[in-house]
Amino acid sequence: MAGGTPVPPQPAFAADAEVHRALAQELRQAGDEFGALAHLIAVRALEARGGPEAAASLAALADVATGYFMLERDAPAERWYRLLLVLAPDSAMALQNLGALCLRNQRSAEGLAFKQQAYALQRVFIERVPGAQRRVLLLCAGLAAGNVPFEGLLSAGLSDRIKYAIDCAKPEEDAALPPFDLVFNALGDADATAPWQDRLERFAHHGLQPLLNRPEAVAQTRRDRLAGLLQGLPGLVCPACLRLEGPEAPAAALAWVGGAGGPDWPVLLRPAGTHGGEGLQRCAGTAELLAAIQALDGAFYLSQYRDYRSTDGHFRKYRVVFVDGQPWPYHLAIGGHWLLHYFSADMLAQDWKRDEERCFLDDPAAVLGAPAMAALRALGGRLGLDYAGVDFSLLPDGRLLVFEANATMLVHRERGEGPLAHKNAAVQCIYEAFEAMLRRRLEPSPGQ
Repeated sequence: MAGGTPVPPQPAFAADAEVHRALAQELRQAGDEFGALAHLIAVRALEARGGPEAAASLAALADVATGYFMLERDAPAERWYRLLLVLAPDSAMALQNLGALCLRNQRSAEGLAFKQQAYALQRVFIERVPGAQRRVLLLCAGLAAGNVPFEGLLSAGLSDRIKYAIDCAKPEEDAALPPFDLVFNALGDADATAPWQDRLERFAHHGLQPLLNRPEAVAQTRRDRLAGLLQGLPGLVCPACLRLEGPEAPAAALAWVGGAGGPDWPVLLRPAGTHGGEGLQRCAGTAELLAAIQALDGAFYLSQYRDYRSTDGHFRKYRVVFVDGQPWPYHLAIGGHWLLHYFSADMLAQDWKRDEERCFLDDPAAVLGAPAMAALRALGGRLGLDYAGVDFSLLPDGRLLVFEANATMLVHRERGEGPLAHKNAAVQCIYEAFEAMLRRRLEPSPGQ
């Protein structure tokens, strides 16, 4: 989110070439050459309308809008995209990126409307880069949440990206895809992708190219399946979880909690398909649990709450990312509340917390210990995913307490001059590991 503050709706820049010519002159005099160039490109696009250079000038204007978008300068990005739509109302790319921009600025209804318009026009979006070594097909959800954060993972500039909004496409469109060398299934949320599970598995079964994150492995990361998947692995604890919905859910929940093989109080309740603690509640008794269930609309999960405070009284939540089964540290959050997330943990306000995080990122084995690292490697192997992540804590006895493990774990760079810049070296390691995996998967097999 640009600047950390939601950007309100922005009007389009004026569709008047003379206005943009004047603005370009003002910005050049002020020393803003990039801004001046953007307005001169707008002049060219406005004056080329209907002419032989219209397509090229619109492409340049789209590059201006996308440049601001990638820099997370959301206000100018939105204004340039809106101007592009004045000139090219059927630009699916502009509609798609406007939708993403609105969504990251908490304008959900507007963002969904833009995305619906975009995917009604187009389901395949090709992003080419100079000197690309491969073409990667990204199976994405256009209108649903839960995509793997692939933008950073493919930031090396060596892959042409073919984004395919498979949730908006008809099955017969699969056969009309442009050529590609490798498939990355970027639908990583087992709840969000359940409606297309059969479709995804058929796609994976019939494909001849290498495929990352097979859909059947993604499905096994659903919260109520994870404990069973990890059962028997030494050195870790993954609390049992139950998925419930419908009119029988309250009675089933009460029968499970405190029953044979079920959890004791307190328990955690969360709406299905949510992340980041959204809707998560800790219920200490029957009345609390029933009230929480009655306030929900849809499926939910129940699991045992485990007190995971460290001996110094603080809660710690680690995130490790797996690339081709190998663990890479990403971050550590330290806070005083059990509902712990990185930016609610005062990591920016307290230097000692960031110092401890640096130690974890520099040498996770020294922080976690050899048994915990062995448990992490076993966990990565059991997931069977080419890209995934796990959030966990380290219990006093050295075991890992697993909160969740799935393919949607966010990884992104921080501002180079910001207080979290120390994370970027770890992020770079993850990106390089992903790039190395792509190269390995495309190497010819022996004898070919």
